[in-house]
Amino acid sequence: MASTTISQVATPRKRIRWLDVKEQLTGYAFIFPAVFIISIFGIFPIGYAFYMSLYNWRVRQGPFVGVENYHKALGDWSGVIIFVLGIAMLFLAYLLWDSALRSHSNLGLALKIGAAMLLIGAFFVAPVGWQQMLETGDVDFLVSLPLTLYYALGTVPAELGLALVLAYILFQKIKGQEFFRMLYFLPYITPVVATAVVFRTIFSPRETSLANQFLTALGQEPQKWLFESKPFNQVMFGLDWLEGFWAGPSMALATIVLFGIWTYVGYNTVIFLAGLGSIPHELYEAAQIDGASTWHLFRYITLPLLSPVTFYLALVAFIGTFKAFNHIYVMRVPSAQGTVDVASVFIFDTFYRYNQFGYATAQAIILFVIILILTIVQNKVFGEKVFYG
Repeated sequence: MASTTISQVATPRKRIRWLDVKEQLTGYAFIFPAVFIISIFGIFPIGYAFYMSLYNWRVRQGPFVGVENYHKALGDWSGVIIFVLGIAMLFLAYLLWDSALRSHSNLGLALKIGAAMLLIGAFFVAPVGWQQMLETGDVDFLVSLPLTLYYALGTVPAELGLALVLAYILFQKIKGQEFFRMLYFLPYITPVVATAVVFRTIFSPRETSLANQFLTALGQEPQKWLFESKPFNQVMFGLDWLEGFWAGPSMALATIVLFGIWTYVGYNTVIFLAGLGSIPHELYEAAQIDGASTWHLFRYITLPLLSPVTFYLALVAFIGTFKAFNHIYVMRVPSAQGTVDVASVFIFDTFYRYNQFGYATAQAIILFVIILILTIVQNKVFGEKVFYG
């Protein structure tokens, strides 16, 4: 009798375990195609690129050099460590300041003082490490990184801001709404090479170009645009006292930034429109009954409920700008003197023009790590401020 009871109890347990295993196998079977594709076209290329970066690879695989390609690109490791330490201090200062704002005790003041000290220290430490990297590393590659940052900071905030305004206007009941939606989205689906060539014509240094005619009509002098290597702030505003990183992008890179904004504003507008459509209309009605103005509706309802969409677009846009290549490669000219050679363009030249495959892949891995770190920082800094309702 006892043996019969034990077997009766054990049999359902075995069935439950088999059902669990079956469910897991079914789940793995469903995700296998996606994992396989990502592994073949995503993980494997990254791994093979890292493998190539460890060799002196010029057309054919050469001798193993280890991290020599990374040392060639970044310079002395002590400079890299000092620079990373400065950036880490900057991030830690933000975390302390954010914690201080949330604190309602006397600890908040101490956190603010600590954040201020870290911030001041970061502005002293990071430049020292960066200068050491410039003296011992590949200057051209290292300079391409701030150029990439210029392009990202000049493009992303402007295109998101303009897209939000356009989406808010197009979301209203206006005539020709569908036409304007199509018109703003058209630059995104137009071939990049073709539109880049058109922009080269519009921003030609000739006085008869469309951009120079516009400046002349405003009483300004014609500009060289894509052919100008001087900083934009110096050319347009006469700020000659700004030097180094603070001088900003060149006039040529600022012109390419305009192209980037023009291309992606329409795409962001369409995504914002989808986000606006998902906001319940009852919230606006309740706020209007309470006497909220149009600005209050936008500030306290639209912006918070659009924060997930804004966060997504900002994240994708920053990743995209750090990988931007096609239009920059088409629009760059020798007269710009390398002031538009962002990291992706410089890596392509190292690979294609100089046939330094191992060194180019090392630079690509460095750019990949930078994008990964920036993505993690964005998730930490802005992800916590997203309102999901």
